[in-house]
Amino acid sequence: MTDAVQSVRHDWTLDEIKALFELPFNDLLFQAQTAHRANFDPNAVQISTLLSIKTGACPEDCAYCPQSAKYDTGLERERLLPIEEVRAAAINARENGATRFCMGAAWRNPTDKNLDRVIEMISVVKDLGMETCVTLGMLTREQTRKLKTAGLDYYNHNLDTSPEYYREIITTRNYQDRLDTLENLRMEDINVCCGGIIGMGETDTDRAGLLQQLANLPEHPQSVPINLLVQVENTPLYGSEELDPIEFVRTIAVARIMMPGSVVRLSAGRTAMSEELQALCFLAGANSIFYGDTLLTTPNPDNNEDLELFDKLGIVANGEQARESGDTAAA
Repeated sequence: MTDAVQSVRHDWTLDEIKALFELPFNDLLFQAQTAHRANFDPNAVQISTLLSIKTGACPEDCAYCPQSAKYDTGLERERLLPIEEVRAAAINARENGATRFCMGAAWRNPTDKNLDRVIEMISVVKDLGMETCVTLGMLTREQTRKLKTAGLDYYNHNLDTSPEYYREIITTRNYQDRLDTLENLRMEDINVCCGGIIGMGETDTDRAGLLQQLANLPEHPQSVPINLLVQVENTPLYGSEELDPIEFVRTIAVARIMMPGSVVRLSAGRTAMSEELQALCFLAGANSIFYGDTLLTTPNPDNNEDLELFDKLGIVANGEQARESGDTAAA
C-alpha cells in the first residue's frame, strides 16, 4: 500500500479544513499537486457528457435551478426522451471523445415505471461501450438495487452545500434525505458522483463544511463535481455576488488534498471561466470535465474550445484515469 492510499482520511475537523483554505496560495497548490500526482496522471482529464432526459417541472425548490416548477425561467416542461434520441446523443458523445454518458431527469424521486424506462437507456448506452451515470433524485433501497442489477456505473447525487446553509438553498427536502440516498448507493456498491455548488452566497465556513461532509463519508465519492453557480434569471440566486475566482481554485485544491483518490470534476460554470482560471483548476487537481455545449439546461464550452485548451496545456483526454495507486485510493 502506498503512502497516498494510507493518507486517505474520513475524520477531518472543520479547523483543519479552514487551515488548508488559509494556506498561502502557492503552498496550497503544491500540496494539491503532490496529492494529485501520487494518485493520477497529472496531464490526463476524464471526459463525460451530460444529457437532460427529462427537463423541467421539478417539484423541488432549489434556489439555483431553472428546472424548478416554482420559478418562471421560460423553460418548457418536457417528457422523458425517446430511447432513440438517447442512443443518438450517446453515439455523438462517444464520437467526440466522451467515455462516460450521464443522464439527468428533473425529478424529486423517480417512479418505478420511470425507473424502468431509464434502465432501458442505461442498457443502450452500455451497449455502445460507454460508462453510464444517472441523476434522478432520491432513491429507495429497492430502486438502487434495480440500478445495480442494470449495471449502472455511477449515480450523481450532490450535497450542494454545508448542512448549516442547506435550508437557505432548499426547503423541499432535508440534508438527511440526501445522505440516505448516498447510503443506499453505497450499500449496493454503486460508484457515487457527489459534490456541490459554490458561489451561492455561502461563507468560507460553509465551503469547508461541504468538503468536510464529502470527505468524512464512510467512502469518498469516486467523483466529486465542484460547480460554480450559473445564475439564471428569475431564480432566487440570480444577482448573487460573484465568487472570487481564486477562492474557487482554493476549493478545488482543498478537495483534492482531502479526497486524493477521487476524480475531481470541474463542472458547471466553465463558460464564465477564463482559460487561465481553468488551467489553475487543473493545476489544483481537477481531472474531469463535462464535454459539450449544454449541461442539462445551462451553457457549457463547446468541444473545440476544450480541445484547444487541452492542446495549449498538453492535457490528454483519458477515460480510464490511470491511477498509480490503483482503485483503492478512492476508498
